[in-house]
Order: sequence, then C-alpha cells, then structure tokens
Amino acid sequence: MVIMMTTLLSFANEGSFYSIKNDASRTTLTLKSVKEGNLLSIKDNHGVTLYKESIQKSGTYIKGFDLVALPDGDYLFELEKDLEIKTIPFKVKSKEVTFNKEAQTISFKPFTRVEGDMVFVSQLNLNETPLEIKIFFSDDRFYSDAFELVHAEKVKGIKNIQKAFKLSGMDKGSYKLVYHTQGRTFTKTIN
Repeated sequence: MVIMMTTLLSFANEGSFYSIKNDASRTTLTLKSVKEGNLLSIKDNHGVTLYKESIQKSGTYIKGFDLVALPDGDYLFELEKDLEIKTIPFKVKSKEVTFNKEAQTISFKPFTRVEGDMVFVSQLNLNETPLEIKIFFSDDRFYSDAFELVHAEKVKGIKNIQKAFKLSGMDKGSYKLVYHTQGRTFTKTIN
C-alpha cells in the first residue's frame, strides 16, 4: 500500500502530462505515458460526453481535433487511466480555443484489493473530498441484479483513505462494492 501511494504521489508531482498545439482550425493534443485501454473523452460543462475513444497503443498519443467547430462554451478533455482521471479544461469562444493549464485536475480512483475474505480499499484523496462506500451482497452468483445492501459509510476529510472489510460470505455468493466520489461512481464486483 505504501509503495502504491508513493507512486501515486510521484505522479501527482510530475510535470505536465500533455502538450497542446493550436493552429487556426486544428488543435493537436499530445498525451505522454498513456496505456492501451485508457479512455480519452471530450465533455461539455454539463458533463455530457461529446467524444470518447479508447487508446489503442501504449506510449505517446497524438491526435488532431477540430475544436473550433464546437459551440461557444466550456469543455474539457478527460483522460481516464487505471487509478487516476486527469482533466484538461478549455474554452471555445468566437472560433478561438484557449486552454487553462492552472485549472487542470488529477483525481484518484478508489483501489480495491482482495486477500482471502478481506477487502482493502484505498484512495489518494488530496482534496479530501467525501468517499461514499456501499457494499452489496448476493447469494445468487448468476443474477447480478439481486444484490442487497449490507454496509454503507461515508469517509470525509482524509487525504489517504485506507479501509478494510471482512466479507464473510465469499464462499456463498458475490459482493459488489460501489464507490461514489466527486460526482463519479466506480463499481467493483467480487465473486
């Protein structure tokens, strides 16, 4: 756990993870250190996804976008990685695209690790935003909609969240952990 948190902190302190080149009608986005399967999205200020792509190759990602075609407003690129979500906000106004590097964010997803009948949940939470944890159980491994809430809690004001739960019915069914933080929901199913 300590090694994982140290690694995440080093990512949080690294230089810019992207570069932008704006031409008259095209914006070229370069992302450093992406992995195959990372998700890149463009969202508007209401959270509506306008574009979504799964990264096909690990390494450096380079792609041109015609952002001036978007209506005037606030938008963001969102790069979803294994344990983190990075955002790059930009504004379109009168066919001009501007980026605000100071407003970029990095948030960390909850991480779930299972050892026997113990489940360990950790999250690097630099902004100390609340993390709601719900644990559901189903004694029927074939019907995933038959889950019943068995535990719920909200963790607040902690930068390095570390929780452990004993799941005593692991041999009798399935568990589903649902995390809600920063307006996002993450789900992990354990069979």
